[in-house]
Amino acid sequence: MDLAFHALADPSRRAIVGLLAERERTVGELLEHFSFSQPALSKHLRLLRQSGLVAVTQEGRHRRYRLSGQVLGEMTHWLLHYRRFWQRRLDRLGNLLDEEARRSRPTRRERPKP
Repeated sequence: MDLAFHALADPSRRAIVGLLAERERTVGELLEHFSFSQPALSKHLRLLRQSGLVAVTQEGRHRRYRLSGQVLGEMTHWLLHYRRFWQRRLDRLGNLLDEEARRSRPTRRERPKP
Protein backbone atom coordinates (compact mmCIF):
# COMPACT_ATOMS: atom_id res chain seq x y z
CA MET A 1 0.00 0.00 0.00
CA ASP A 2 2.97 2.33 0.59
CA LEU A 3 3.91 2.11 -3.09
CA ALA A 4 0.33 2.96 -4.06
CA PHE A 5 0.31 6.10 -1.92
CA HIS A 6 3.70 7.05 -3.37
CA ALA A 7 2.37 6.50 -6.90
CA LEU A 8 -0.69 8.65 -6.23
CA ALA A 9 1.44 11.49 -4.85
CA ASP A 10 2.11 12.55 -8.45
CA PRO A 11 -0.69 14.56 -10.11
CA SER A 12 -0.03 13.00 -13.54
CA ARG A 13 -0.46 9.50 -12.13
CA ARG A 14 -3.65 10.56 -10.34
CA ALA A 15 -4.92 11.83 -13.69
CA ILE A 16 -4.05 8.50 -15.32
CA VAL A 17 -5.93 6.66 -12.57
CA GLY A 18 -8.88 8.98 -13.14
CA LEU A 19 -8.95 8.15 -16.85
CA LEU A 20 -8.67 4.43 -16.16
CA ALA A 21 -11.54 4.69 -13.68
CA GLU A 22 -13.75 5.57 -16.67
CA ARG A 23 -12.64 2.60 -18.81
CA GLU A 24 -9.70 0.54 -20.02
CA ARG A 25 -7.32 2.42 -22.30
CA THR A 26 -4.28 1.84 -24.48
CA VAL A 27 -1.12 3.91 -24.22
CA GLY A 28 -2.20 5.82 -27.33
CA GLU A 29 -5.57 6.64 -25.80
CA LEU A 30 -3.90 7.83 -22.62
CA LEU A 31 -1.35 9.93 -24.51
CA GLU A 32 -4.20 11.97 -26.07
CA HIS A 33 -4.79 13.50 -22.62
CA PHE A 34 -1.21 14.48 -21.76
CA SER A 35 1.54 16.65 -23.18
CA PHE A 36 4.40 14.37 -22.11
CA SER A 37 6.15 11.75 -24.22
CA GLN A 38 5.31 8.07 -24.61
CA PRO A 39 8.43 7.04 -22.63
CA ALA A 40 7.37 9.34 -19.78
CA LEU A 41 3.86 7.83 -19.81
CA SER A 42 5.38 4.35 -19.80
CA LYS A 43 7.36 5.21 -16.66
CA HIS A 44 4.19 6.42 -14.94
CA LEU A 45 2.33 3.27 -15.99
CA ARG A 46 5.18 1.05 -14.81
CA LEU A 47 5.06 2.62 -11.34
CA LEU A 48 1.27 2.29 -11.24
CA ARG A 49 1.58 -1.40 -12.21
CA GLN A 50 4.30 -2.03 -9.61
CA SER A 51 2.12 -0.44 -6.94
CA GLY A 52 -0.76 -2.73 -7.85
CA LEU A 53 -3.09 0.11 -8.85
CA VAL A 54 -3.10 -0.74 -12.55
CA ALA A 55 -3.18 -4.03 -14.45
CA VAL A 56 -2.32 -4.61 -18.10
CA THR A 57 -3.51 -7.12 -20.69
CA GLN A 58 -1.91 -7.74 -24.08
CA GLU A 59 -4.21 -7.62 -27.12
CA GLY A 60 -2.10 -8.32 -30.19
CA ARG A 61 0.36 -5.46 -30.41
CA HIS A 62 -1.59 -3.29 -27.97
CA ARG A 63 -1.58 -3.25 -24.21
CA ARG A 64 -4.80 -2.31 -22.45
CA TYR A 65 -4.49 -0.72 -19.02
CA ARG A 66 -7.20 -0.89 -16.37
CA LEU A 67 -7.56 -0.17 -12.67
CA SER A 68 -6.96 -3.03 -10.30
CA GLY A 69 -9.44 -2.91 -7.44
CA GLN A 70 -7.60 -4.85 -4.74
CA VAL A 71 -5.09 -2.18 -3.71
CA LEU A 72 -7.70 0.57 -4.05
CA GLY A 73 -9.95 -1.44 -1.73
CA GLU A 74 -7.17 -1.78 0.84
CA MET A 75 -6.47 1.95 0.67
CA THR A 76 -10.16 2.77 1.05
CA HIS A 77 -10.45 0.52 4.09
CA TRP A 78 -7.40 2.18 5.68
CA LEU A 79 -8.69 5.70 4.91
CA LEU A 80 -12.15 4.94 6.34
CA HIS A 81 -10.60 4.60 9.78
CA TYR A 82 -9.39 8.20 9.55
CA ARG A 83 -12.66 9.38 8.08
CA ARG A 84 -14.44 8.05 11.18
CA PHE A 85 -11.82 9.78 13.35
CA TRP A 86 -12.45 13.14 11.68
CA GLN A 87 -16.21 12.65 11.70
CA ARG A 88 -16.17 12.10 15.48
CA ARG A 89 -13.98 15.18 15.94
CA LEU A 90 -16.24 17.33 13.78
CA ASP A 91 -19.35 16.02 15.57
CA ARG A 92 -17.82 17.00 18.91
CA LEU A 93 -16.93 20.43 17.57
CA GLY A 94 -20.49 20.86 16.30
CA ASN A 95 -21.88 19.91 19.71
CA LEU A 96 -19.59 22.40 21.44
CA LEU A 97 -20.60 25.18 19.05
CA ASP A 98 -24.29 24.37 19.56
CA GLU A 99 -23.84 24.46 23.33
CA GLU A 100 -21.96 27.76 23.13
CA ALA A 101 -24.72 29.25 20.97
CA ARG A 102 -27.35 28.15 23.48
CA ARG A 103 -25.40 29.71 26.34
CA SER A 104 -24.91 33.01 24.57
CA ARG A 105 -28.59 33.47 23.59
CA PRO A 106 -30.31 36.09 25.73
CA THR A 107 -33.01 34.74 28.02
CA ARG A 108 -36.54 36.15 27.93
CA ARG A 109 -35.78 38.44 30.85
CA GLU A 110 -32.61 39.74 29.16
CA ARG A 111 -34.20 40.51 25.79
CA PRO A 112 -34.92 44.17 25.15
CA LYS A 113 -38.61 45.07 24.96
CA PRO A 114 -39.85 46.68 21.74
